[in-house]
Amino acid sequence: MGRFSDFFIKELGRRQVWLFFLPATLVYVLPLILADYPYIDDNWRSLSAGMAWAKEGRLFAELFYNALTFSNAAPDIFPLPLLIATLAMSWALASLTFHYFREPTIACCLVLLPLWYNPFFLQNLSYQYDGPVITLSVVAVIYAITFRHPSRSVQWLVPAFLIALALGLYQVSINVFLGLCCLDLLRAANDKAPWPQWGVLIGRRIAQIVLGWLIYCVTAYPFMGEGRTLLLDWSAQPWLQIDINLARVLEKIVLLFHGGFAWVFAGLLLCAIVGAVRLGLNVVKHKDGRAKQWLIGLMCLLTVPVVMLLVSGVALFFRDFNEGARTLMGFAVLLVLLFYLSYLALAPLHERLPLLLLVPLLAMLSLSFAYGRVLTVQKTFATSALFSLERDITSHQALREAKRIYLSVTYSDHWLVGAAGSFKQMPVLHYLLNIDFYMLAENLPKVGITNVVAEKERRNATRVGYQQYPALVENQFYRIYLIGDYGFIVIKEPAPIKALRW
Repeated sequence: MGRFSDFFIKELGRRQVWLFFLPATLVYVLPLILADYPYIDDNWRSLSAGMAWAKEGRLFAELFYNALTFSNAAPDIFPLPLLIATLAMSWALASLTFHYFREPTIACCLVLLPLWYNPFFLQNLSYQYDGPVITLSVVAVIYAITFRHPSRSVQWLVPAFLIALALGLYQVSINVFLGLCCLDLLRAANDKAPWPQWGVLIGRRIAQIVLGWLIYCVTAYPFMGEGRTLLLDWSAQPWLQIDINLARVLEKIVLLFHGGFAWVFAGLLLCAIVGAVRLGLNVVKHKDGRAKQWLIGLMCLLTVPVVMLLVSGVALFFRDFNEGARTLMGFAVLLVLLFYLSYLALAPLHERLPLLLLVPLLAMLSLSFAYGRVLTVQKTFATSALFSLERDITSHQALREAKRIYLSVTYSDHWLVGAAGSFKQMPVLHYLLNIDFYMLAENLPKVGITNVVAEKERRNATRVGYQQYPALVENQFYRIYLIGDYGFIVIKEPAPIKALRW
């Protein structure tokens, strides 16, 4: 029993750290693999083995699938890409652990695990095509942080190439890199690094970011479409728009702190505050003079609002602001910041106390499994909807032979009745799922229906103009009209989900 207990506090080697992260990372994505639900964009990508990443400035995502599938497209090979990306993440987290801790233990590994156990990252991982690519983007920025070489030119160039690679896979991952740079400052303060090292650290990171951006600009950026690069209109109150965007992000983040999660994270925040005080005392003990103590203290203090701003980060400055959970990658670094400060508070009290960090990690792991079950319910509902439409279309010859059937989508938060209980207890699950439609036109070819297309400019005509005609098919969820050689599927507005009592 003593030996087993000592395992949690003894120093670990690189292989042991990796062996800890490998099952820890795999178990987090296990519910998504078991659900095996093609998520939104996955439907059209799997249908045509399509890519279309280059026009989003993500050229390296296309190259990844070209290399992995030995083709010029992106055939569906899920879950192989996710397994490869998860394996790469376990190596990256092991490398980051040795970057922050000279003699890592299990508790030290727990500090870095939130980079993967980010609840909002579940939406990124939901994409069977994009999820692995985004993961590899995070892996690239982690190695850009941890890379070390005695040659100054190599020390600048390799991380710069890794940053460019990360941007070419998924641009939002730059938030993770910048957040980890902030954590580097806190680590330097806690280790009482001499003042000259601060200048080297900050200068090196700035040089790496600039070089990485320049490399990205001459590789993947030229392929990007114009609409992707539109920033806020600086002549029309941009700071007001940023303020609105921040409020919308905060509104979504608050969904996570519900029920027991609120108490768990309140305890984590309390420990982090104590850790911040301990870190401040270390800064006071700095031997480089009072002025430099104040400067170091100010930089450490500023890391907190900067990391909070990086939760959404660069996404705040784009004209087409996306408030989806997949853009909140910086929340992972905020969690690591809280975990790191909590570790600084708990470790001096007792060597086993930092193992309490397992509690919030288990909470996030349970959220992953709850989300996996919601995806399974969504898959069941989507499959039922698909077969219902297929049956109604194939049972009417006129619909089978129609030149075109337009699908008019009705957006609603009340489609998935089967997950109503989970949504009530964990409101963040609905935000993560982000599916507010009954059916996508891209799903129909899976059952042999090829004449259905998503309606765009004709939507008003369908919803209003054709309502006067009798429906050829009507059920609980939709009506199908047939006017001449054209059909129109009008999705009904679902009734609000009522509280379930059994």
